[in-house]
Amino acid sequence: MSFLSNVALRSTTGAFILNSGLGKLNADEETYKWLQDMGSKAVPSLSTLSPTTFGKGLAYSEIALGSALLCPVVTAKIAGLGLTAFSAGLLTMYLNDDSLTLDDGVRPSQEGVSYAKDIAFLGSGLALVLSRKKK
Repeated sequence: MSFLSNVALRSTTGAFILNSGLGKLNADEETYKWLQDMGSKAVPSLSTLSPTTFGKGLAYSEIALGSALLCPVVTAKIAGLGLTAFSAGLLTMYLNDDSLTLDDGVRPSQEGVSYAKDIAFLGSGLALVLSRKKK
């Protein structure tokens, strides 16, 4: 993978995820509860946390991942592994919520369109993981 394609993948996903995390830092309890309910569809044990603990943890995780993607000293493979794991979790949530998909369980419903973007994050993460360092 060329340097420019690596920068393109990392900067677009990194900026998006960093902004998302920063936006969640000062959310209210109701928002954290909603996020926790959505996350619990992918990982049921998340429902045992307090909504604030979950919400702040999610915010800090997104800030850390977004920062790692934007930081050039973090290798593409490490940043890609983080992005791949993060997007796999989001896709699990998407696929486990019947209201987000059409009857086939894959294509997004109107409510699911904003979550379906996570497949692009997965592709970006895998591209970074599979990239080869120039010799």
